[in-house]
Amino acid sequence: MSLVNSSANLVSKFNKNSLAFWQFSRPHTVIGTSLSVLALFLITLAGAGSDRLNFPLGFYEYLEPNLKLYTIQLLTTWLACLAGNIYIVGLNQLEDIEIDKINKPQLPLASGAFSRQVGQIIVVICGILALLIAAVSGKFLLLMVSISLIIGTAYSLPPIRLKRLPIFAALCILTVRGLVVNLGLFFHFQSTLFTTENLVVPSSIWVITWFILVFTIAIALGKDIPDMEGDKKYQINTFTIKLGKTAVFNLCRIILTIAYLGIIVAGLIWLPQINIPFLVISHSMALGLMWWQSWGIDLMSQEAIARFYQFIWKLFFMEYLIFPLACLWV
Repeated sequence: MSLVNSSANLVSKFNKNSLAFWQFSRPHTVIGTSLSVLALFLITLAGAGSDRLNFPLGFYEYLEPNLKLYTIQLLTTWLACLAGNIYIVGLNQLEDIEIDKINKPQLPLASGAFSRQVGQIIVVICGILALLIAAVSGKFLLLMVSISLIIGTAYSLPPIRLKRLPIFAALCILTVRGLVVNLGLFFHFQSTLFTTENLVVPSSIWVITWFILVFTIAIALGKDIPDMEGDKKYQINTFTIKLGKTAVFNLCRIILTIAYLGIIVAGLIWLPQINIPFLVISHSMALGLMWWQSWGIDLMSQEAIARFYQFIWKLFFMEYLIFPLACLWV
């Protein structure tokens, strides 16, 4: 009986620690990172095989000759980016424990589910793993991961701690999510899977990079709206504190509108090798859904604002599914 109880306790402890680790990794950023890796692979694939790729019927036939290489590179790239992601969000939590006790008390370090030492061990291991995996996968991936870790460290860690300065904080987020990840992943996949000679960035990569760049501005601004109380107490000067919730909320909606209208116009005038009807209809629906979800939100309710912020991330996830499909499904 004691053996059964001991086993049950071990399983319970494992489940509890697994859940805490999942929360520590900030699931919405993990999903975003994972989808960005897959999306950039597919967009690069579409550009490299546009004259031979028959999607969806001939998709597997096109991949099959190099399926093992594609699978290994996709998996190692994902693992390197995932480890880098956990390093960045984990370091931020280590430096924000007291703030998170107010803004996000459910996080493992703020709630006490993880000790500070456990958090430090996870962050160090993930940082080292990200660099090691990237180093053996390709020079462009190593460069991309290194730049991301440097910016992520400067964002959170004193004495630099750029998150204290609203403009630099936003620049950190949009630079990594918008420029470094998209261009870095394209160069990595293009050089390791398809060609080492022609590294010209196609128009489809520029368009998705521009869209994510603009979209990430809204994410960078929106993330501080529900965190106003803790940020104000610990003197983190965000745009929400400077301008107010209503102004920043409306600014986020305007920026998202610009992103969606911009990609629709770009598709119509600049992307001949793409499924234009699908691109226009899907992005028009996403734009309408954003305005519908944002209408009538109670800005005095932290829960309502947090829900809308998570909805913005869902739109972000959706883009990394919609745009590759538009590129493949020509």
